[in-house]
Amino acid sequence: MDRLKAAQVFVEVVERGSLTAAAERLDMSRAMVTRGLAAMERWAGARLLHRSTRRLGLTPAGEQTLARCRALLDAADGIEAERAAQDATPRGLLRLSCSSAFGYDLLAPAIAGFLARHPQMAIDVQIVNRIVNLIEERIDLALRITDAPDDALIARRLAPCRSVVCAAPAYLARHGLPRRAEDLVRHNCLTYSYFGKNLWRFERRGRAVEVPVAGNLSSNETAVLLEAALCGAGVVMQPSFAVAEHLRAGRLVALLPAEPPKPLHLYAVYATRRHMPAGLRALLDFLAERYADAPWDAALKPRTKKPA
Repeated sequence: MDRLKAAQVFVEVVERGSLTAAAERLDMSRAMVTRGLAAMERWAGARLLHRSTRRLGLTPAGEQTLARCRALLDAADGIEAERAAQDATPRGLLRLSCSSAFGYDLLAPAIAGFLARHPQMAIDVQIVNRIVNLIEERIDLALRITDAPDDALIARRLAPCRSVVCAAPAYLARHGLPRRAEDLVRHNCLTYSYFGKNLWRFERRGRAVEVPVAGNLSSNETAVLLEAALCGAGVVMQPSFAVAEHLRAGRLVALLPAEPPKPLHLYAVYATRRHMPAGLRALLDFLAERYADAPWDAALKPRTKKPA
């Protein structure tokens, strides 16, 4: 038994008046309390208690040792309280990963707000358009837009993330407007290399519809596909946050409003819940609060003109 625990046993025996009461208070067996008291007497090098059938009494050495043990336990409690307070304060460096499509316009302002709220934090944002290995690349938190987060990781759903199938007016003037999801097989579809390259998924009256698509341009960077679509190169499926302003400005036209793409979600994924730093917990809560209402989808709603 360590000395701190032995000191706790000694103090409890004195305050409770018996070994049995101390054992109940400490949730220990009476034999363990006896061993703890013996360890304390060996440490003090003196007999600490007078024992009789009716009561326990302190020896002179016991009175001196009791005061010192109480001071020792108070100091230990202070260290624990200080550590708990430090653990509860978000501090230190976190490495965060997300895609460029989400990072520039939506993550950067959120991180700025988080750092303003928690000035002892620092964030290293890694912009990568691929699935990163959190352990190998020392990433604390990754933001991923998916419908199937990795089962090997802890995933916290932050917000829905709708996709929009759209094309430029110039393209539609040349090739016509698709009326059903299946019509896309006759269109030049610009596809993302890492997700759904050959199969786009839609919902029709609660039923899933899968459409094989093809085109003459694919890329691992969604911004490339978006710019190509704006130039009239073909039909593109993009997250709502990437195309909202283009739709409102008329540079793109949303297609198939009655058959939306299968909805995805924004997830925050991390490796383990064990020993989670206060900073990571605070960032998760901050992002969940900021993105709860999917503000990027609200941007799709038409603007109302203010009365003159």
